[in-house]
Formats: sequence, structure tokens, C-alpha cells
Amino acid sequence: MSNSQTNTQNGTSTVWQIVGRLVAAAVVLAITAFFTPGFTINNIWTLAISAVVLTVIDYLVTKFTGLHASPFGKGFVGFALAAITLYVTQFFVAGYSISWIAAIIGALIYGVVDYFIPGNQQM
Repeated sequence: MSNSQTNTQNGTSTVWQIVGRLVAAAVVLAITAFFTPGFTINNIWTLAISAVVLTVIDYLVTKFTGLHASPFGKGFVGFALAAITLYVTQFFVAGYSISWIAAIIGALIYGVVDYFIPGNQQM
């Protein structure tokens, strides 16, 4: 296999990893919103944009601080980051609203659901 074919396949693999992470994030977010009182996502497009925004915020937090906003395996800091990330997303996405209490409850639910749904592989 030539070097350019390997690079193309790795690039395709990375794209599918990103798509997989976004789909998993959207599924986890939809389940979290469904089970969290005070957390609303108006429609499928809002859900899709929210998943992208959450993934980008998580990536930026990880990139600049080395901390991952995941309630499981990261202790209180990961839990707090997950709640803050869920809350802050409403300022970037129209049709997404969440209260502080719902963000805390949502971080718990998000962590549980995220634990059981694959798609959070490292890139």
C-alpha cells in the first residue's frame, strides 16, 4: 500500500471517528434532555448543533487545560466541567435551555448514559 493511500485511509478514519463522536454525543444529549426536568431542546436541528457545540467545548477545555468534561473517571472536576459545559451551551445554541439545577442533574444523567454508549474514543 502506498503512503498516499495510507494517509487517505487514516483521514477517512478520522472523519468517521468525528462523525461517530458527534452521533454518540447527540444520542447521549437527547437521552439526558428527555430525563432531566428543566432541560429542553426544541428540535432535531437544535440537538445536532448542541452536540457539535458540546463536542467543541469539550475539545477546547481538554486542549487548553488537559481536563476532560466527563463525570465518570474524572471525579468532582469532571462532573463540574460537565455541568458547566451543559449550562454554557445554551448561550451558543438557540432552542436549547437548561437551568443550573438541571445542568447538575443532567451531568449525572449524561455521565451514566455516556458510560454505556460507545463513541468517546480518543483521536
